[in-house]
Amino acid sequence: MSLLLGCIADDFTGATDLASMLVRNGMASVQLIGVPARPVDLAGAQAVVVALKSRTIPAADAVRQSLAALEWLRQRGANRFLFKYCSTFDSTDRGNIGPVSEALLDALGAEFTIACPALPENGRSVYLGHLFVGDRLLSDTHMRHHPLTPMTDSNLVSVLQRQSGAPVGLVPYAVVEQGPEAIRRHFEELRGQGVRQAIADAISERHLVDLGTAAADLALITGGSGIATGLPDNFRRQGLLDQSRPADELPHIEGHAAVLAGSCSAATLDQIARFHEHGPVLELDPMALGEGADEAGRALAWADERLGEAPILIASSAPSEQVAKVQERLGRERAGALIEGAMAEIAQGLVERGVRRLVVAGGETSGAVVEALGVKALRIGPPIDPGVPWTASLGEPELLLALKSGNFGAPDFFTKAFAKLS
Repeated sequence: MSLLLGCIADDFTGATDLASMLVRNGMASVQLIGVPARPVDLAGAQAVVVALKSRTIPAADAVRQSLAALEWLRQRGANRFLFKYCSTFDSTDRGNIGPVSEALLDALGAEFTIACPALPENGRSVYLGHLFVGDRLLSDTHMRHHPLTPMTDSNLVSVLQRQSGAPVGLVPYAVVEQGPEAIRRHFEELRGQGVRQAIADAISERHLVDLGTAAADLALITGGSGIATGLPDNFRRQGLLDQSRPADELPHIEGHAAVLAGSCSAATLDQIARFHEHGPVLELDPMALGEGADEAGRALAWADERLGEAPILIASSAPSEQVAKVQERLGRERAGALIEGAMAEIAQGLVERGVRRLVVAGGETSGAVVEALGVKALRIGPPIDPGVPWTASLGEPELLLALKSGNFGAPDFFTKAFAKLS
């Protein structure tokens, strides 16, 4: 197999979401944790997703990291690329979506790309350039109060324009509804107007497929995982997609099971509450962490008494008002670093105790855990819920991991995840 598609994601769980979408549509995919410093066996991957932790870092650093990932992918033969960010367009007026997209276009010598965060199966749609979550504008959801990327403007053309140097346009619903040829013609019209990036409307999976078909000749596209829906067919039509083995095949790995929940999203809090009905849960105390208490040690001692056939759950998640109190007392950055550090230490301790099946909720938590465990690459397997697959680490330690974005998954996600492996 040859590498057909190179992808750059701005966080870990988003990378997994994208890779899962590609696997679902028939492309064998590997996720890399950062740009590899050493040679890595891509295990016959047709698509590779480089997971960065660049969503909320300074824009210049995000650009530098993204360009390094692009160069690594180009050296491995990829000539079509996707820059993946959150389906809620998480960013600020300084970036990082616009600056990274423009830098990637420049590096590729490309004139134009689209930006489409729509993911209809998870309730994210774009209409007349405005992002909706379900039937509500993005700015009317909890994302308005996000501690790092508050989304107070639902007009993505305006949001992206404030982050970008060149004009930003729109591929409106009326055009997208007409199909790939009309979309391509509109691309050319926008190019003629000097537009380099265009927000693309999409309210259904068919729209995403048609956008992907229309974008077959673009060196770069950007968006959420949904925009990848139609890309495998582009390669399939060219006879490039080898499907001699299942795209989602994973090895069988035995071991204890655990969940680490660090996200404070409403979805994850509901999932923790549901897990309470089925298994043991320990909640970390962020205030105690701030006072120097050994919360990781307490959690591992608790786990020692409970690890066995049934999964356990350790959570640092909390409702928004409680998070605000912790951040006010400890400082936002210090509070986040303390919690991530504790979760990383707990993950290491659990693996030392024989945990081999691990679900992690939250992008920042997932990043801290895979870094602590030394995981550098993941083969993507079957989905648990849309956007969240099981994965298998490549190399040591041999683990099955599910890295879940905070907002994703049904209320029974944690119990369902392990049932999928039985």
